[in-house]
Amino acid sequence: MTRENRALGAFYGLALGDALGMPTQSLSREQVQKSFGAITTLEDAGADQPIAPNMPAGSITDDTEQAILVGQLLVEGQGGIEPTVLAQRLIEWEAVMRAKGSQDLLGPSTKRAIDMILAGHTPEESGRYGTTNGAAMRITPVGIAADVSDTARFIQAVIQACQVTHNTSLGVSSAAAVAAVVSAGINGVDLGEALNIGTQVAQQAESHGHWIAGGRISTRISWARTLSVGSGDKTLFADLLYELIGTSVASQESVVVSFALAQQVASGDLDAFEALCLAASLGGDTDTIAAILGAMLGACLGMQCWPEALIKQVKQVNGLDLQPLVHGLLTLR
Repeated sequence: MTRENRALGAFYGLALGDALGMPTQSLSREQVQKSFGAITTLEDAGADQPIAPNMPAGSITDDTEQAILVGQLLVEGQGGIEPTVLAQRLIEWEAVMRAKGSQDLLGPSTKRAIDMILAGHTPEESGRYGTTNGAAMRITPVGIAADVSDTARFIQAVIQACQVTHNTSLGVSSAAAVAAVVSAGINGVDLGEALNIGTQVAQQAESHGHWIAGGRISTRISWARTLSVGSGDKTLFADLLYELIGTSVASQESVVVSFALAQQVASGDLDAFEALCLAASLGGDTDTIAAILGAMLGACLGMQCWPEALIKQVKQVNGLDLQPLVHGLLTLR
């Protein structure tokens, strides 16, 4: 596999996971089971979908759109992101979504940070309450553009991309964990070792940003990777993730669940697409969990781990061509 194959696998894996989780996002596990049973392919959103009502199967959400936004800023800035420019682009993105009548708007941490920026606060201060998964969901381009082999420089690249909205120990470390797995995968590291690197980088990144009380990301990832039902029962394992770790927008839940599912793939208990479908079936913040998982798996396993027909569908439904952006990000690397 080439670096381009792995990078495309990461970005299209993010988009595929996002689209699989689109119709189930913000639904309880019971609601998902009642409406869909289990997600096994791309599905239309129902009229009662709270965020994306009646969206056609294969539609992406804010996860992919904001990752593209960050990627474009990286390429435009030759590897750098000006925090105030990121804030302005996010404001513009939300305005476009509102104009379309979408309920897919800025998350709670990002919204609060943008309001602080507009009120005159510095980027260092604006992200001081950001503990949710918004930074982690859009960090994949940093993993493609920056090499985790230089850890200190890599963490600074992560901070630059998430400081304005998630400048906390939890926000920075969760984003660093995801980006590190993506970056390690693009370097040719296998999935199990990439997850180790992600855990280690998360631990090193915890000293950055404003300290926030909460379970440490690296410790929770290490623990979650040991979880297994031992019986091969996917439903039982999904129940365990939903009830024990949780699937909310909190980074200590959704990002950690993504790592637990990735470990199941590394251990051979699930294949990559099965893991994405399981993520989309969990309930809670399914689109983000599946998007983060898809990025990590795709970086390590390449484009060939995703069903070609479903990738084609996601491209067509959204008018998506990520190859030029991925090429630009790899040029930065």
